[in-house]
Amino acid sequence: MDFAVEVVKCDSCFIYVLTGEDLVLRASKNPHLELLDRLKLRVGQGITGWVAEHREPVAVFREAFKDPRFQRFHELPEDRYEAFLSVPLLCRGRLVGVMNLQHREPHVYSPRDIRLLSTVGFLAGAEIELARLETENSDLSQQLETRKLVERAKGILQRDLGLTEEQSYLSIQRQSRQKRKTMKEIAEAIVLSEEVKNNTRAD
Repeated sequence: MDFAVEVVKCDSCFIYVLTGEDLVLRASKNPHLELLDRLKLRVGQGITGWVAEHREPVAVFREAFKDPRFQRFHELPEDRYEAFLSVPLLCRGRLVGVMNLQHREPHVYSPRDIRLLSTVGFLAGAEIELARLETENSDLSQQLETRKLVERAKGILQRDLGLTEEQSYLSIQRQSRQKRKTMKEIAEAIVLSEEVKNNTRAD
């Protein structure tokens, strides 16, 4: 966003990231902390949604709020800004988000501006996709770690209490609900207790 604002001096810049079926506001040049991660648009909704759907930039030089595709948000003063440039954020041809630049006064976006912002869109799209993949990998690693812990805790319960595999799993699940802790935390407690017992015997 900072780079885009440097390339084309503007009064507002929004970045929406595609999350599931929605475009979610993730960054804003102007302070809108209460709307970040909360303001959502459907693909196809407003100019932003149109750009997401068609994967083409849109430049409106004046009275953008009169464009039939424009979506008004009453909490945003930018709704009354005159000029509007919207470009898709793409990674390998796949949509990952949309970036909007706005000017308070009428402003002509040159073909060079649109080309530059589209290039920024490709760069930003690749970065957003990379961040998404890293998050997914991290989530998968945590899921795998949780599964290993639960399996180990199940084994301890089966051996010490004579439970079946299903009974031991249901026991951990029940403790998780009752104590309002994750199954990973319950499993960690069972494994830790087992390690303490083994260390005590060794001493």
